[in-house]
Amino acid sequence: MADYLLTVGLEVHAELKTRTKMFCNSANDPDEKRPNVNICPICMGHPGTLPTINEQAVKSVLRVGLAVNGTLAGDFTEFDRKNYFYPDIPKGYQISQYEHPLVKGGELAGVKLTRIHLEEDTARSQHGDQGRSLVDFNRAGVPLMELVTEPVITTAVQAGNFARELQLLMRYLDVSEANMEKGEMRVEANISISPKTTFESSEKVVFGTKVEVKNLNSFRSVERAIEYEIKRQGELLDKGEKVAQETRGWDEVKETTFSQREKESSHDYRYFPEPDLPKLRLKDLPWFADLPNTIPELPWQKRERYQNLGLKSEDVEQYVSDFKLAAFIDAVIAELKESELIKVASNFIANDVAGKRKKEVDLPDGKAGWLPDVKVFIAVVRKYHNKELPSPQAKSSILNGVIAEVVSDDSLASMIEKIIADNPKAVAEYKSGKAESLQFLIGQGMKLSRGSANPQTLSELFKKML
Repeated sequence: MADYLLTVGLEVHAELKTRTKMFCNSANDPDEKRPNVNICPICMGHPGTLPTINEQAVKSVLRVGLAVNGTLAGDFTEFDRKNYFYPDIPKGYQISQYEHPLVKGGELAGVKLTRIHLEEDTARSQHGDQGRSLVDFNRAGVPLMELVTEPVITTAVQAGNFARELQLLMRYLDVSEANMEKGEMRVEANISISPKTTFESSEKVVFGTKVEVKNLNSFRSVERAIEYEIKRQGELLDKGEKVAQETRGWDEVKETTFSQREKESSHDYRYFPEPDLPKLRLKDLPWFADLPNTIPELPWQKRERYQNLGLKSEDVEQYVSDFKLAAFIDAVIAELKESELIKVASNFIANDVAGKRKKEVDLPDGKAGWLPDVKVFIAVVRKYHNKELPSPQAKSSILNGVIAEVVSDDSLASMIEKIIADNPKAVAEYKSGKAESLQFLIGQGMKLSRGSANPQTLSELFKKML
């Protein structure tokens, strides 16, 4: 296959955490198992009903915009009707935003953004046997944030990493859980490839034919779908054929894309301003000026803070993605001022505490039963750093939440005398110059002390007594 340059732009939809739907008072609970219970005449599109704007959803999107350094539509924004017919659209149109979104521009994970806007989600279609389909309208009208990137992504891995960082951001801002497996965050990739010669011979970038791939419900699927399209489109161009501008689906089992329909253009939707909703001048709202004060420490800021402490990159990513683990190490950092002690503590947290987290569940009241007491943990770290506790004993103390006592030298001496008496062959081999025999004797000491002895101390005492 010839050498091609990849260009990808992503469209990401994320369901927002609000009490009610976007334009009515029906509960925002798309996980409700009973079909068609969180509905009302407004979200079902009954004649004569009027929508009202969910203020919390607007705030959520604006906070995302601030976090990515986008330009907020403080002076003017409005909603539009996106007209198309499909069984999961009860009104025959979707209320969205077109020319005047809530946020323009911004950047996330090194990827420039085009816009971030609000719209209402569609219902959920369930396709059964014999061609029969059912529609559950519980999700219809749920607040949906749509984020559109510029077509500047050049690798499948970059696309996957962008989606991961966006999920983290939404969780940090507490505007969405963005669980892809639940459909709370859905990614669509607009993919095109161009021969490298096209770029080299022209000052202006010439993109290839854009193909949109839908139904990407995991980060892995995002990356695999892009990689598949590079191969599929490249093979077509190599044969002198054209790439069709179309919408394609993703088959998770076969790991291939498949054609769904011709790709629509914006004019196909006949956008026009929503006549039943007011135009918004957000700067006039009392809460608008205070929005910057609601932005917490963001993922990349936390990542940089941990990196500046000299923590391992793989450990840093654990803390950035796990709020409870991060809260624990932050509590430890607040007490341990010395950088070396913090690094020691991080090693125990990233390996032993995090390992225990995988085995135990959180308690019903929201507390983490797998977390040790901070004061006990710090005491263990200090003892270990001062060589008062060997590694096995320190790990045991951390996992059991207690500080084990160190075996005294007198107790060790008496234990060593017994080991020497019980193992004359190993003693004789050591005295004849076989160094491995000393390790065997030390192992016997660790066994008898149940891991509480310091191996270095044992070694010194054995050498002294032999």
